[in-house]
Amino acid sequence: MGNTIFGVYNEIKSRLSAAGVEDYGFEARVIMRHVTGYDNKKIMMNYNAPLSPAELLKINDIVARRQARYPLQYILGEWDFYGLRFKVGDGVLVPRQDTEIAVDTALELIKGKENPRVLDLCAGSGAIGISIAVNRPDSKVLLLEKYEAAGRYITSNIELNGAAGAEYVPGDVFAGDCGGDKFDLVISNPPYIKSGEMDALQPEVKFEPATALDGGADGLDFYRAITENYTPSLNRGGSMCFEVGVNEAQSVKELLKKAGLADIGVKKDFAGIDRVVFGTVV
Repeated sequence: MGNTIFGVYNEIKSRLSAAGVEDYGFEARVIMRHVTGYDNKKIMMNYNAPLSPAELLKINDIVARRQARYPLQYILGEWDFYGLRFKVGDGVLVPRQDTEIAVDTALELIKGKENPRVLDLCAGSGAIGISIAVNRPDSKVLLLEKYEAAGRYITSNIELNGAAGAEYVPGDVFAGDCGGDKFDLVISNPPYIKSGEMDALQPEVKFEPATALDGGADGLDFYRAITENYTPSLNRGGSMCFEVGVNEAQSVKELLKKAGLADIGVKKDFAGIDRVVFGTVV
């Protein structure tokens, strides 16, 4: 590995590309920013500057772990989502950009509602619920999560982002926990991968908790449980909003319709795939 920013950056790209990392250029920039503390502009202005031995060792360690396809987000210990920063690691799903569309949709659905009450189910790192709480400081957001490891990240991320209106609640959607309360919005990015497709996931995804990915034989187990257990928890005019997997939107729309919701809609992700399904109690 060379020792200038430019040389090291190119070597990172080469090593990641050879390891099969798809977005190797983007990841090389992220690694360089993380280690140097520079933004993209400062990196360009100092591309001939040498890196210290300590920086080179740190970069080599990160790249070696990434070559083994361990998730970059876990290596760095944090990731940006919806303009905020979230701590992530083993035991919690990595926040994805497509999930930001669910947050956009949620904020639209509660627009105009005073002091909205929101329930984020299968909350994981807390990315969805905390993003809503930060962008709607008058809201009260409960983040329900079954697994203690993820719950610790939620608690940490609430504090990190100053989300005063957010609260972590241990609980299980299949038990209907928090279902006795009333909400203006119930939102979830639940596990939705079909059990038979788990082995075909990208190498990085296999490091993420299977409990956050496996949605049962048809990928719809959590959608069925949530619509059944939590539709009665919606206030009149309240909405249910889901992130869904590829080719699942129609099935989830039918579940919402069966549960008695109306004004059912779909939002596409950045690749044009139906990614968010929502409906409202009228």
